[in-house]
Amino acid sequence: MSVILPTLPGLTAAPQATDREKLHATAKQFEAIFVRQMLAAARKTDFGGDAFGSQAMQTFRQLQDEHFADVAAGTGSLGLATIIEAQMARYLPAETTPAEGAEAKG
Repeated sequence: MSVILPTLPGLTAAPQATDREKLHATAKQFEAIFVRQMLAAARKTDFGGDAFGSQAMQTFRQLQDEHFADVAAGTGSLGLATIIEAQMARYLPAETTPAEGAEAKG
């Protein structure tokens, strides 16, 4: 369960955003979730015990991992969001500019 809300710039789209902008934000959100899951799985590995293991330390590590995932997705350093966006953009309808829409009507 995520404790940090997706408030980082670029991880949310405005309500009046275009489909492409929403796809971009969604791809970044997916990348952040994916990185969180990878880090959580890596934290579950046990290499012989943790001398400083406590609930507070586990909570700190979870928050640290979530923040890292949000920053990594926001900066695009892993590139997963870019690949997802490129693949899914093929299924979006073609966008028209306001000038093209006016020409089609008139």
